[in-house]
Amino acid sequence: MRGLLSFYRGLCSSSNRQARRKAGIVGSRCGFCGTQSNSKPQPRFGLLFDIDGVLVRGRMPIPAAKKAFEKLVDSQGKFVVPVVFVTNAGNCLRQTKADQLSHILGVAITQDQVVMSHSPLRMFTKFHDKCVLVSGQGPVLEIAKHVGFNNVVSVDMLRESFPLMDMVDHNRRPKLPSNPVGNLPMVEAVILFGEPIRWETHLQLIIDILLTKGNLSNVHQSQQMPHLPLLACNMDLMWMAEAHSARFGHGTFLVCLENIYKKITGKDLKYEALMGKPSELTYHFAEYLIRSQAMERQWTLPVTSLYAIGDNLMTDIYGANLYNRYLDERVARKNAKAVAKMVSATGSTTALPQVEESHNHWESELALPSATSCKSVLVCTGVYNPNEEVPPDASHCIKETVFHGHRDFRFDPALVEPDCIVHDVADAVERIFDLEKFVPQ
Repeated sequence: MRGLLSFYRGLCSSSNRQARRKAGIVGSRCGFCGTQSNSKPQPRFGLLFDIDGVLVRGRMPIPAAKKAFEKLVDSQGKFVVPVVFVTNAGNCLRQTKADQLSHILGVAITQDQVVMSHSPLRMFTKFHDKCVLVSGQGPVLEIAKHVGFNNVVSVDMLRESFPLMDMVDHNRRPKLPSNPVGNLPMVEAVILFGEPIRWETHLQLIIDILLTKGNLSNVHQSQQMPHLPLLACNMDLMWMAEAHSARFGHGTFLVCLENIYKKITGKDLKYEALMGKPSELTYHFAEYLIRSQAMERQWTLPVTSLYAIGDNLMTDIYGANLYNRYLDERVARKNAKAVAKMVSATGSTTALPQVEESHNHWESELALPSATSCKSVLVCTGVYNPNEEVPPDASHCIKETVFHGHRDFRFDPALVEPDCIVHDVADAVERIFDLEKFVPQ
């Protein structure tokens, strides 16, 4: 890989550019770095930034962040490369997060540059007109409507209509017998945005909805399968804030919900979709926003390389590497089709492996990615501790590492190995510009 990079660096050197001019190829574009001798550079790559631990710690910006963004914007304050901010936070609107980042970094950031854990829900259009129950905290009803849902019910609304269903807290139990109000529509799907405030209430009523097929006027039917569609955002088991130890995240709430459901029914809880890092859904949506920025700026070259910068091996690095694997598989499928077509044309009887088309719902909602790679860049300013190296021996890594990822994501040592480790985000941007031979003007 290093030899290949050295070769391309040679192609991009000033002496080679002079040779092209002598050959009469004035103004030609370099295929690797995407620059032209008589125009502004055309980026062929996009940047995906994690926020907590990369750009900020708590409410304070990391000093290297402003230094990095001085290189990423021009004199008019416009980004010189496509940039998207990818966070597992989900308790606010994208515009709110964009405003916060603009204030912290001192650059103009739009909501179309932000991916929250719930942002990929925009792709699930088949649920947008169904009645959905939402769980989390913050303006959950407003968030749901902003991502496309038109008929939304909150857990608090359920509790108000069925006061006898929430009985764990003795102080909140009804003082007098009451009948269910039952004036809500039947729930058709459940959306989990993030960890709620009163876990016992949310766990109880979500289980009730799943076991009654969306109608709390019915009794539990624990043997009836399948349950209502369930979509969950943010799988972080723990997260780091100002406290010296990590705190429970939405992933911990999901562990509780999954285990309660299985204890009652004897069956596994199934998800229609899991999103937020490290889900491929999130990276696919981020790549779509990268492409949209490139089109808006009229950058003519396709964005073929993504660089995901994060501080957490189990989310940022795992997710970027998982998406890179998905992109590799897409290329392999395309190549297999090309070979099969050639074989058919030549009449060869050589057996070829059968490659099935992908039927992911989320692929059909957005145009297929133009990127062919997603490289992971690890910084040392957040969760990752550079003094605790990833064990080089895979078998040892499997035995010794406690995997904090979600139940439905298997632990693969290769997925937590970053392509590059740097000190901070400023070093990350400098390294990427160097690899891409990109010199903004």
